[in-house]
Amino acid sequence: MASVKETFQLHGENLLKKVKELIAEGNIRRITISDKEGKEIMSLPLTIGVVGVLLAPVLAAVGAVAALIGECSITVEREHETEEPENKGPENL
Repeated sequence: MASVKETFQLHGENLLKKVKELIAEGNIRRITISDKEGKEIMSLPLTIGVVGVLLAPVLAAVGAVAALIGECSITVEREHETEEPENKGPENL
């Protein structure tokens, strides 16, 4: 599997909402939050099966960061399954 990175620019008040949306998608490996100068503030590794009670402290930390910063960016590292080419050899004809 390969990973794909995507970056979103937003204001602090929208940070928690966006992080919740991204986590709900389920194919996220890591979320990195940076300030407007590009300095990394927080990096959240997410694994399959991290839900409910385990996310509460993470979301509380994101909420605290959101209250302290203005503009920020979120870099999302997603799982991207690469499709294997079909075998079209003579035995499949």
